[in-house]
Formats: sequence, structure tokens, C-alpha cells
Amino acid sequence: MTVRSPEEERIIVPAPWRFPVSIILAAAVLASPFVGLQAASAVPLATSVRINEVESSGGTPGDWVELVNTAASAVDLSGYLVKDSDDTHIFTIPANTSIAANGYLALDVETAYGLGAFDSARLFAPDGTTLVDSYSWTAHAATTYGRCPDGTGAFVTTLASTKGAANSCTPTVAASVRINEVESSGGTPGDWVELANKASVALDLSDYVLKDSDDTHLYTIPSGTSIAANGFLALDVETAYGLGSADSARFFTPGAATLIDSYSWAAHAATTYGRCPDGTGAFVTTVAPTKGAANSCTVSAASAVKINEVESSGGTPGDWVELKNTAAAAVDVSGLVVKDSDDTHVFTIPSGTSIAANGYLALDVETAYGLGAADSARLFGTDGTTLIDSYTWTAHASTTYGRCPDGTGAFTTTTTPTKGAANDCAPPTPTGPTAEAWPGASAITTADQNGVIGGNLSGLAYDPSGTSARGTLWAVKNGPSTLYKLSYNGSAWVSDTSGTGAWSAGKALHYTDGTGDPDAEGVAFTGAGPSGGAFVSTERNNSVSAVSRPSVLKFDATGSATSGATSLNATMEWNLTADLPAVAPNSGLEAISWVSDAFLTSKGFVDEHTGAAYNPATYADHGDGLFFVGLEANGTVYAYALNQVTGGYTRVATIASGFTGVMDLEFEQETNRLWAVCDDTCNGQSAILEIASSGANAGHFAVTHVYDRPAGMPNYNNEGFALAPRAECVAGQKPAFWSDDTNDAGFALRSGSVNCTPIPDTTPPTVSGSLAGRTLTLTAADTGSGVASIEYQLDAATAWVAYSAPVVLDGSAHSVRFRATDVAGTVSSVQTLSVPAAAPSGILSIEPQGVARTIAPGGTVAGLGARLVDSTGAVVAGKPVKFTIAGPGTFASGSLTVNVVTNSAGISLTPTIVSTGVGTITVSASRAGSATVALPAITVAAPAPTLTATVSATTAVVTGKVSVTVSATNTSATPVTIVLKTSYGTKTFAGVASGQTVTQTFKSYLSSVPAGSATAVVSSDAGQRSLSAAYSAAAAG
Repeated sequence: MTVRSPEEERIIVPAPWRFPVSIILAAAVLASPFVGLQAASAVPLATSVRINEVESSGGTPGDWVELVNTAASAVDLSGYLVKDSDDTHIFTIPANTSIAANGYLALDVETAYGLGAFDSARLFAPDGTTLVDSYSWTAHAATTYGRCPDGTGAFVTTLASTKGAANSCTPTVAASVRINEVESSGGTPGDWVELANKASVALDLSDYVLKDSDDTHLYTIPSGTSIAANGFLALDVETAYGLGSADSARFFTPGAATLIDSYSWAAHAATTYGRCPDGTGAFVTTVAPTKGAANSCTVSAASAVKINEVESSGGTPGDWVELKNTAAAAVDVSGLVVKDSDDTHVFTIPSGTSIAANGYLALDVETAYGLGAADSARLFGTDGTTLIDSYTWTAHASTTYGRCPDGTGAFTTTTTPTKGAANDCAPPTPTGPTAEAWPGASAITTADQNGVIGGNLSGLAYDPSGTSARGTLWAVKNGPSTLYKLSYNGSAWVSDTSGTGAWSAGKALHYTDGTGDPDAEGVAFTGAGPSGGAFVSTERNNSVSAVSRPSVLKFDATGSATSGATSLNATMEWNLTADLPAVAPNSGLEAISWVSDAFLTSKGFVDEHTGAAYNPATYADHGDGLFFVGLEANGTVYAYALNQVTGGYTRVATIASGFTGVMDLEFEQETNRLWAVCDDTCNGQSAILEIASSGANAGHFAVTHVYDRPAGMPNYNNEGFALAPRAECVAGQKPAFWSDDTNDAGFALRSGSVNCTPIPDTTPPTVSGSLAGRTLTLTAADTGSGVASIEYQLDAATAWVAYSAPVVLDGSAHSVRFRATDVAGTVSSVQTLSVPAAAPSGILSIEPQGVARTIAPGGTVAGLGARLVDSTGAVVAGKPVKFTIAGPGTFASGSLTVNVVTNSAGISLTPTIVSTGVGTITVSASRAGSATVALPAITVAAPAPTLTATVSATTAVVTGKVSVTVSATNTSATPVTIVLKTSYGTKTFAGVASGQTVTQTFKSYLSSVPAGSATAVVSSDAGQRSLSAAYSAAAAG
């Protein structure tokens, strides 16, 4: 056997370590299917036997050389020799060994010597000098080296080892193509999956399928698509679905029949996840995205090393700074420089120093300088000027300051020092508010059209209409960078198509020079609304995604240059990189909101830049308010005065949100509360920040409430949040909106509500009266709380009578007074209507009586009739009225006409009407000298078919998350539409045939769910019916 050093040098192990050659070969010959029973022929070896395949590393049981016989008869190989590149290394083929016709013989040469990375395999005749065949190589093959085709072709790297059998030479997709890189957040134009081809020929990928973790999410590779030899193919799966923060990429054969390759992750990568090396290596976080090209696998200190823990007082042996390597490979940190806040204080890391993969390095900087109570720790490149990472504090920690979690989280006071090891991040005893239930309704509904907006939707801003009517919802997508203007169509928020603004597909966003793809995460307006510009918080330029660029960009969202344009260039950029902590490229400015100067000064807001009460005059050209931005990396909110003329900025305040990350900010002007919203990282919690009027936080924003997400909201990756104004408050609730970056279940927007106090309605309603003949109709309107009641008084009456229907007056003169009251209790002024007496006349009028109705065939109707009145409105008794039937019916006597005399109330009723078929029965009333009138129609209709279905629901745990599967079978006689509903989603199936079953699995994304019920709504032209089925609770583990 051979033991190889890392340099692949061969060391021959002493003979006592080897197995007996004769025993191994005898076993090989007896077991070989290629040892023929016929007598060996005398076919010349030079034309029939060739070295066919070589395994030089990792074979079973060790290195081997395979021969092939290209002749049609067996060949005797007794005494032939196989050598490597060293003539003293000899493997002798035992006596009575032959190779079958067109057969193969694998020889375990490891029993005599090992084959090296730079070596040869040579076949000699028994004389040891006549060379029959040979092959040489300069490196181990990933599989084996073999002839393609067998026996005659050139040597190539085979697709797979095939010891003692035909070589694996024909590349296949299943054997050669692998998932190579995945972008799940902030890609261009969106999420993508890259495939790599290990074969030396192009391969057809037509109709192969890519899925995420949801089997209903399919991306089918278009027909005619191929991947180049040893090439890469990036597929924009965002057109079919978005990849989540905890998700999978799976590659299937056409029709999704067989899984070829897959990769799963638990959180978005700061860059991408990719194989290192390409096509074969393990997945790691890449240095930078390389869509459609070889992965960026080289780890640099600048990208991988972070300051992780700082001891500034009482350390052992003194002050120290700990570094963390966040990469999956060791990183050389030789020559890197660590400084405190003084540039003359320098600690240089010694030459030859490295940090192990995912490891820690504690540096005793006390040997160069001491860290102060208010100081900094800064890590620089070898030039001493290129800043890699930093942390600043204002007082010694009681223990140490450390990142939680290690390498990526915000700095906090640790529980105990852990020099050179993982930080002790056990949560301290809570000092802030205890989380409360969501202050609004628990129900959540989807708010956009399924599959239209797609993934990566982030920040939201709501522009009110100024009334109780719905306003406009603005949203930004982080990749590709897009600003959306959305209007409500009565059931969903859709792209605004009014006017000539060209907002139907949103507008692409660029930097001021017209280039780049800003990673847009939040959007806000000043008090001027959209006309004052759209201010967008960004993390980086997606086109240079490995570089952090936390900026606020201003866009003209309403001007003439915007109308008709499909893209917008920023009119101003405030790049805050120099003022903010060093953060990962995808952990920058996630949130933004604007707060007016008038509010801030009225509450005694403290300017931390000046140390005095905030004075807007201090900051020229900043407008009339401050911008509050949230940093994803540490959950901190920063207040800035942004100069609208020069592009300069000044930080006015630094505010702790209470979260490790903040995803959106929303200032609710009517309650003077700043909402800080976290995503699924914090289980969807929200914090309320208010300016304290007293105590240690007086003049500063502090957390006063923490709210859990609504009970009906799954723990989605919600990155945007917006609230409607108080004007839309109805019954103590007003709309709230969330945007889901992951586009779960195909929806990017969801809506719920928060508690609110309606605006007091002090405007009285308006009321009016009208007269038609002798019929008085009263109407009222109220633009505030709505009309509650209408009342009237007739003539000398003093009591108010509730009005519910038109009032018929007799022929006398009357005076009518009326008024209206709204829901808020405001009463209108009293209006008066004078009604003159009716002029007498001999002409009698017939008034129809009864109501229209629908009956089944064979059914009957009673209660139709007519009232006879004179011109003064007085009823006329004792006069005959003739009733005539037309259509599928008769009177009970069987006749079609009948005369009935009016009673004392002037009314005559028809006899019972009997239906005789399907259709419309019309009855007319007439008499001499009066106009004929039609009575209310009778519709005879066949009964609608019965809608029936059976429904079932079950729960299951898949990869640690609970899903609910709902099935429904149409047991009706006709096709129907079935809508399956659970708390975790809705699915509609149209045209479900009689007897057909439909099934949908809804993913909760939760590790446990309580028992509940699913609903199936069955509908057709015949009507609608709702059925339900219970499911049991389930939990992972």
C-alpha cells in the first residue's frame, strides 16, 4: 500500500505491511466474471489487450489498473507485468490468468506498490522489457482515468469509477450537473439558482425543474436551454417564486420525477451560498456573488474577520480585543493592525498568525496601549488605514462588550468574558417592557394579487387620501430596485394605472448618475407627501453586492420627469457609511421614517450632537423634520438632519430599538408614536418608542411597549410596515399593512388592523324631502359618522315619528317637519315642507299591492291585489277591479280572469294563484275609466341543484415545520368551484368535476400549530355552500 503526503509524494510501505500477492490475485481471478472457460488464443497482445482504466487514489480496496481485451477470444496473461513509473515496482499477473473475449480484468496493484499523483501505468510482456501499453498522468483524477471508447479511445477523466466493467464515458445531466450557487436575497434582478456542468460537453437541460422547499413552487427550464461544457447556467427563479431565509433549492429531472441535487439553508447569506470548489465542493458563504461564473471562494481577512469581543478593564493579563473568523476556511491575519481611538496607538498582529475556520483570536493589546472607559477598538488592513471593522463604547462594561451572535450580531454587554471563545450571550434579566398582545384585530388577510408583485418587497409608506377613502400605498423592492405606487381596487392593492405616470410595473431605481441597482429597503415621505420626494433607505449597490453602501436616496415621485418614465435616477444621495458602524453589505439601512420638527420641539427632544434641546435652526436647509433610519446589523435607530441642498448630514440622536435588527420604521403622527418593526428574526414583534417627558430618558426616545405580531400572522419575513390614518378608523380599528420579502404563498402584502379612536364628527347631516303625488319621501346624508335616523312631525303633532319608508298623505293640506341625526349624535336643523290639498277629481287610480316573488313549479301565491283611490288620495270602497293572468298559471278556479270588489280599505285581493309551468306569471288590474296596472311579477323557477362535498384536513411535520393538508371531493351532480381555506393560506380550484377530489398542503412555517379547522367553500351558478373539517394540533420533535 502507499501512504501519500499532502504533496502526493509516494512512500513505499515495508513488505510486512502487504497482503500476500498470490492470495489476493487468486481471489480476484476466481471472482472475476471475465476469466473465460475456453482455451486462451494466440492473438498478439499488441493488438488486443490495452490498459483501459486507472484508479490512483481512493480505490477499493486500493489502487488498481484495468485491462481490456478487444479480441473476440480469450487471451492468456500469465506472467505479464504491470509497473508504475519506477522499474523496481512490479506487479506480476499470476499463472493461469486469462482475460475473456471483449472482457475486462482489474488488477489490485496496491498489493505491490501505490500509484502516485504524478505517475504511470505500464503493461509489459513476461520478459519484463517488451512494452505492450502505457498511460501517464500528472495529477489524481477526481474519479478515474479511462479510455473512451473502451480499448481504443483516448484517456479522459471518467464520469464514475467502473472497476472491471465498461467505462462511464457518456455525460448525463444526472451525473454531471449540480447546483453550484444560490442567491436568496437581493439578487439581480431577483433570486436565482446557478447550475454547474462538470462534463466536457454541453448538456441539454430542456424541461428540467427547479423547486424551493415547497413542491407547488416550480420553475421549468425552457425548452432548448443547454449548459456549456464545464460551464455555468444561472436561472432567475424569481419569475416563478421567491427563495426564503430558511429554504431549499432542488434540481429535478423533467416532470420533477427524480431529485438530482439539492441544498438547504437556515438564513439568507450575506453574499451567496456556493460550492468551493465549483461543482464538487461543499457549500460555503462566498466572498461575493458570481452569477453565471466560477464561484468567489478565496477568503480574505477584510471580508471574514470581525471584532467580536472587547475587554477594556480588569482583563487577564490586561486589556484585549478578540477577533472572529466568520469564514469556513482559515484566514491569515499577519500584519493587520488594531488601534484604539488614537491613531498613534498601534498593535500589529505578528507575522504567521492565522485564525482557524470559524475560530477566535484574542490579542493582548495592553502590550501596546490600554483601552479607556470611552474608547474604540478598530481593525485595519496591513496598510494601517483601510478600516475593516470597529466598535465604540462610552463606559467600561461590567464584563465585556461582545457580538451576539458571534461575528454577526450587535455588540452588547456579555454575561461573562470568554476570551478566545464563543461569547456568553445568555439573555440578561429583561429590563424593558414585557411583550403584549397585538393592539388590534388578530385576523390577517392577503392584500395583493397572488404571484404578481413577487419576492423581495421590503419597505412601505402610506399616503392618505385626506378623507375616509383609501389612500395610496407605496412600496420598494430590494432586488431589482423598484418603487411601486399601489391603489386599492376593492379587493387588493394593485399597480396604479391612472393617468400617464407609467406605474403599472413600478419604476426601476438608480443612483444619481443613472447607474447601479440600489438595494432599496425602506421608503418614507416628509410632511409634503409624495410631492416632496420619495426618500429610500438602501444597504448596498446590488451591482457591487460585496460592498456596503448604507445610503438615503431621494427620488422625484410626482414631477414631470417622472411621468411616463420607467426608471428614476436619484436626485440626491446621503451616503452614511463614514458615520455608521462597519456592517456587512446586506446588513445596512433597512428602515426609514420622517418626524416633523414641530413635534420634536414640542416634546423637548434632545439633540445629542449639541447636548442641548433640539433647535431646527442649527441645521441649515434640512427641511422641517428629521429622518430616522434603522440599521439591520444592530437594531439601532439613528436620527439625521439631511441637508437638502448640499447633500451633507449630521447625526442628531442614536436610539436603541430593543431589537437585534430593525426592518421598518413608521411614525404614527396622530398618536406621536414611532413604531420599530422586526421581522421573523424577532418573531415579528414591534416596539413603540416615545419621547420621555421625565426621568433618565427625558427628551429621548425610549421603548414604552413591545407587541407580539397578530395571532393570525405566521412568522413571515415581514420587512415593511405601514399604517392608515385616523380618518380611516371604523369601529375602533384602522388598516395596517405588512410586506413579506419572501412572498410566502405567492403574496407580498398582508393587511390587518390596529386600535384607533374615530375622529369626532361635529358636522350635522343634511336632510331633504320630496313629494310625488301624495307620497312623501325623506332622505339624509352624512360625510362623517353616517346617518343614524330620520324623524318627522305631521301638522300639529309634537312627538317625533321615526321615518323608515315613504309616507302616503291623504288629500288634505299638510305641514311636514323633519330632521336627521348622525351616528355621532349630531342633529340637523329642522326642515319644513308644505303640502297643498289635492284637487278633487272623478278619476280613480289603481295602485298595485303585494311583492314580487319566486316559487317552484306547482306552487301557489296569495296576497296580490290592488287599491283603488281617487285623485285626492282617498280610498274607494265597493268598486270592482278586474284581474287578468298571463303566463304559466291560473286562479284557483282554473280561470284566467276574475272580478273582485274593493273592501273598506279600497283594496281588492286576487284569489290564490296556482303555477302550471316554469316562467313568469303576470297579473294585471283594470277597470273602466282607470289605467291598467301590472301587479308584482311571479317567477316560477325549477329548484337549484344541491351543492354537496366532503372535506378532510390533516397535519404533518416536514423538516421541523408543520403543514396542514386539506382535501375536498365534489359530490354534487355538476361542476363547481372549491376554495380551500386555513389560517395559513387559501387555494382556489375552478371547474372541479363531479366526483373529483382536490388537495392543497398549506405550510405554516411554524414548529407547532394548535388544533383548528379548515374550510371548503363550494359554489356554482346555483349558489354557495361552506363546509369545514377539523385538524389536530401538531408539533415538531
